[in-house]
Amino acid sequence: PEVLVLLIPVLLFALVFHEFSHGWVANKLGDPTAKNQGRLTLNPIAHLDPIGSMMILFVGFGWAKPVPVDSRYLANPRKDMMKIAFAGPASNLILAFISLLLIKIFSSGDSVFMIFYYINLALAVFNLLPITPLDGSQIFNPIIYKFNPQAANFLTQHGSQILFGLILFGLFTGYSILWSLMSPIISLVNYIFVFLVSFLW
Repeated sequence: PEVLVLLIPVLLFALVFHEFSHGWVANKLGDPTAKNQGRLTLNPIAHLDPIGSMMILFVGFGWAKPVPVDSRYLANPRKDMMKIAFAGPASNLILAFISLLLIKIFSSGDSVFMIFYYINLALAVFNLLPITPLDGSQIFNPIIYKFNPQAANFLTQHGSQILFGLILFGLFTGYSILWSLMSPIISLVNYIFVFLVSFLW
């Protein structure tokens, strides 16, 4: 319970900022859909997904409502969609780096800052996985398609089932395949961030 008290608001803010960033970049690239639907805000009420919110409360993991994007407004739909997709994970990486910098500046090992740091690292890496409906599918699947169209199509068509299956497998067995995939990348990004913060401060 003590961990959830810290985890829920931290995770909620990270998710809201993630979705806000998608909408902000989309608006900058010419798509006002998110703005017109009141999604260019950090108010969590505008971004909460009922099922995702329940998952946060009871499992400690969840999601927010995806920001709507209309590619018809975009000058270069393929490249702009990749930029919009990357904005979410990039926002979490920025939040993680800022929190680590604050920890270094104030010499603080405060648990809230540390949880905020690792939550944002994990969210960024998780969303970069090339599995639909994660952001990574919009970023990497066009690249995968050039080399292996069958694999790209499979990930696009069956990504949701694969992702749901992997999550359930981790919950019921205690062994997370997703975490096994993410952990080395998180460690690498953590190493880079620690090096950069040590260099800057």
